[in-house]
Amino acid sequence: MTGREGSGSVPEEGRIRPHADGSGAVDGAREALAAAQEALVAALVAGGPVPSGFDPDLLGAASRALLSKRAGEVARAWPALAASFGPRWGERFARWAEGRPPRGPWRDGWDFARAHRDALDPAAARELALAEARWRYDGNGEPRPRRFALRRIPGGGVAVIVSGRLQTVLQRPS
Repeated sequence: MTGREGSGSVPEEGRIRPHADGSGAVDGAREALAAAQEALVAALVAGGPVPSGFDPDLLGAASRALLSKRAGEVARAWPALAASFGPRWGERFARWAEGRPPRGPWRDGWDFARAHRDALDPAAARELALAEARWRYDGNGEPRPRRFALRRIPGGGVAVIVSGRLQTVLQRPS
């Protein structure tokens, strides 16, 4: 024992070494495995082709299950958005998300809401408007907080963002 076993290092007998002939077979095997895993993930979540050796029906079922899970995660991050589509939420989101790689529930919801902006009910439109008031997001990079913003909120009102925090939502008197 070297005293380093608990520190996360691999014991000498467990280390993988290249072949004695220097062929690098281990590196080639790792690269092949990485490529196969990438193809499988692409088929499951990004609409990629079914890799050889996999049952297309089973892979399709797994892909649909992952889309359903993804719709549930987006619904938790964007409750008014999901509620605006009612019982059709899962189906509508899955149809939109199929073939698109996941970007996380918050960004997936934001992208979906922007793509369906005209179909949103007032609560979902407000949820989207408040997110757009708080955050700067171009649909490509990571959202960044806004330091200052005034944004009109659908249904009346203005959101005031100061130092990145929502300070007030002013409502139009009824």
